[in-house]
Amino acid sequence: MRRASLAGVAAPALLASAAIAWAQGAPIPQATCDRPLYLTFDTGHMGVAPLVAEVLHRQQVRVTFFAANEKTLTGGSSLDDAWAAWWRARAAEGHAFASHTWEHAYWRADLAPAADGSARFRIRTSAGSQAGRDQVWSGTRYCQEIDHAAQRLQQITGKPVLPMYRAPGGKTSPALLATARGCGWAHAGWSPAGFLGDELPSETASNEALLAKALREIRGGDVLLAHLGIWSRRDPWAPAVLEPLIAGLKSRGFCFRTLDQHPDYAAWVASHPRPAR
Repeated sequence: MRRASLAGVAAPALLASAAIAWAQGAPIPQATCDRPLYLTFDTGHMGVAPLVAEVLHRQQVRVTFFAANEKTLTGGSSLDDAWAAWWRARAAEGHAFASHTWEHAYWRADLAPAADGSARFRIRTSAGSQAGRDQVWSGTRYCQEIDHAAQRLQQITGKPVLPMYRAPGGKTSPALLATARGCGWAHAGWSPAGFLGDELPSETASNEALLAKALREIRGGDVLLAHLGIWSRRDPWAPAVLEPLIAGLKSRGFCFRTLDQHPDYAAWVASHPRPAR
């Protein structure tokens, strides 16, 4: 990746350092928003999750979290009891939650339908007892995988999840998406400019270059993607890039909303409320 110019980045960084700190646990107020962006976080090893939460709180930004039960740096998993208080605190701040599949299940291929005509898929999970192995799942099994993470999120937070999910890696097929929608789950990807690059190797995509690229290319309405920890990145993207990015986008007149307010999803969310459990 060609190293992008950092001209104009200093001002956003100063804005970030001068942001007003909010009291821990205080709800984040929402003002009129004419140029919305939709910042989303997928789970990961969770090593930067506390720092991400501090930045979001300081910057008064609400985001949408897509959660899977992934392995963490401390040897547990991202939706285990050790992280329950962290998730509850984010719910109290007004963030939104959605499924990322329970075992971080990657779609690999569509398979020939079963004898009864129902869909089948080749799936490889990166968490759980079958991690790294190809498995054959029915459409029903795939829907259960989405629902499992959603149920756990709701159990932890006490807050209904959005009727949406994100497939790991964004890997899908028309048949997979139709299967998920058939059981009440709309898929939420991200915008091309919203790929913030925290999954890329530090050696070829420095934090400085990723920040400059995002500030240059992001446009109103974009869905942005980041993670709560990437195993393979040497120089963590968050929080180093996160706060100057948010502050820089604010200085350009952008504001932040959760995905239930996105025009592509608002009607679906309103017509598919998740039941209280």
